[in-house]
Amino acid sequence: MIKIFRKKYNTKLPQAGNDIEEFGGGKKGLWFCGICQAVYFKKSWHHNLVNLKISDNKDALVKFTICPSCKMIKDKQYEGIIVIKKIPSDRAVKLNLDEFITSFCRCAYEIDPMDRLISLIKNGGSWIITTTENQLANKLARRIKNKFKTAKTKINFQKEPGDVVNITLEFIS
Repeated sequence: MIKIFRKKYNTKLPQAGNDIEEFGGGKKGLWFCGICQAVYFKKSWHHNLVNLKISDNKDALVKFTICPSCKMIKDKQYEGIIVIKKIPSDRAVKLNLDEFITSFCRCAYEIDPMDRLISLIKNGGSWIITTTENQLANKLARRIKNKFKTAKTKINFQKEPGDVVNITLEFIS
């Protein structure tokens, strides 16, 4: 056998990812959001109690709180912002873009109750969209770019410890 395979190497692997979670560890019991009626159960938020399987009395502890998305909206915070510039003046394009944004965010909310469209502000030829999740803003910008071929994007992620994404989407005439 070749000698290099017999030699022992001192390699140190990085430690396991025991990082602190964004909103802390998992909480016991059922937590209801008093604003949107979302339910926190076993480390994730759900829309309702219909599909949840509660197995023991520890899980039956009920508390009321405000979910992270409702808290962000209440505190006027966001994780994703998209600025759309030079929107064509054609009414059909604006209507199509508006319907696309709202339906995309509605579908994302149906999948995960923490993915929400906070606001869609229209100022003439430019629109400002804010979302509760930076991944939602990133996906939405990519989908708009793919749907409307004349758009180009510029994405800026905020440095640590923040996780805000600023996206500028500009239509080319």
